[in-house]
Amino acid sequence: MSEPTIRAAGCVLWRVRPDDPEAVEVAVIHRPRYDDWSLPKGKLAAGETETDCAVREVLEETGFHGRLGRSLGETRYLKEAEGSVRPKVVRWWTMEATRGAFVPTREVDLLEWLALGEAHERLTRTTDRELLDRFVRGPIPSRTVLLVRHGSAGSRSRWAGDDRDRPLDDCGWAQADALVRPLAHFDPARVVSADYVRCVQTVEPLADAMVLPIMQLAALSETGYPGHEDEAVELLASGDGHDTLVACSQGDVIPDLLARLARAYDVDVPDATSRKGSVWALTFHDGGLVAAEHFPPPVVSPCTG
Repeated sequence: MSEPTIRAAGCVLWRVRPDDPEAVEVAVIHRPRYDDWSLPKGKLAAGETETDCAVREVLEETGFHGRLGRSLGETRYLKEAEGSVRPKVVRWWTMEATRGAFVPTREVDLLEWLALGEAHERLTRTTDRELLDRFVRGPIPSRTVLLVRHGSAGSRSRWAGDDRDRPLDDCGWAQADALVRPLAHFDPARVVSADYVRCVQTVEPLADAMVLPIMQLAALSETGYPGHEDEAVELLASGDGHDTLVACSQGDVIPDLLARLARAYDVDVPDATSRKGSVWALTFHDGGLVAAEHFPPPVVSPCTG
């Protein structure tokens, strides 16, 4: 029987250099147990998602909070521990440091902010250096759009009123609550929604937690989208700086909207079904889509199947 895979997650933590707003630097940490220089990462705790793990490990190992950014994929290698060799898979994201301060611990005794070339030379492991190369090849900084499909709202055929007013069911509310944490990791600055009750309700818990208003837009709804496709594309593609936008839409809109973005910017979008409560993390740079990542719906007890 093969050894079970070790699952882990981490981030390339970066910030704008204090003395040069056109340059960035990354955090590298020293672990006395291994006497190595690495990037912050760690194993998933029981029941923990990869993004939760990545954010927690950065905070524990560096003392910094940050804004999660684009996916950097994964690294794979064999890990020797307690006399056995097990495969290890680490999922990675970029993270811009927003606040915090490093305090030495038993696990991490040193942190240095280094220019990209210096960091590449300092890192001990080849896998970390290769990951930093991925970071360098992508846009820094970038802008994230979190495109959310509304949560579960029962059966359309069983709803007697105007379909715009059909609310979330118990499963949908549980999904909406569970989405707060993963969406908040990206530090959203704006929340928009299709003008349907179930869409607005899906992002209400997040908006309440982040103290943000919800702007309702007909162009994101199944009735308002036809004939206004360019408006919806422009909504996602345009934005100031690299603030994160959360946009809640519907199952009849999201696939076509993603296809239009993929064609417009010649980007491969992963083949994934936009199930209720799922999220697409879209990375934009200079007004163009450069990457797309899919997150399945949160696992919550009121939902089945």
